Amino acid sequence: MSACRARRLLGALLLAASCASAADPALESDLIHALHLKKGTTERVGTSGKAIAAYVREGYIGRRPDQRFDYTDYYLLKKPASFMGHALVLIEEEYITQYIGCCVSPGAGVTVRVQGSTQKLQAFARAQRCTLNDPVDIGQALKDVAIKNRLPKGHYASLSCRERDAERDEP
Repeated sequence: MSACRARRLLGALLLAASCASAADPALESDLIHALHLKKGTTERVGTSGKAIAAYVREGYIGRRPDQRFDYTDYYLLKKPASFMGHALVLIEEEYITQYIGCCVSPGAGVTVRVQGSTQKLQAFARAQRCTLNDPVDIGQALKDVAIKNRLPKGHYASLSCRERDAERDEP
């Protein structure tokens, strides 16, 4: 391979990599926005459904959830994405389509494989009245909702930003 051709190939690969990762910050930003609390309410600012649809469009998750259990859809990530400096592994969305009994709590949540400090997650959870479970046994959590464990062992944390989480901390 000539040096010129090698440089062009390397340039094309770098451009493709930068385009692929360019979508990630916008996706992450929209998901974070969906988890923000509306001031003075227990409702979230953004729409988790729209944020999830963007992940579907970009091929990070499937069109259908990996599982629907009670009122919650569970989406395992198919390709690497980040969330507040950690590896995003699971997105959850809780909503009602049909009443099946008590008690729906609209909102969303994420599970991450922790990379470094969880201080940003902790601060976000406090500021947005979410619940942070750190550490979480992701294998057991997936098993509890009938999803086969496909994730490697490691340090995982779950952030839940649902109505019940916001109500728990009301003054």
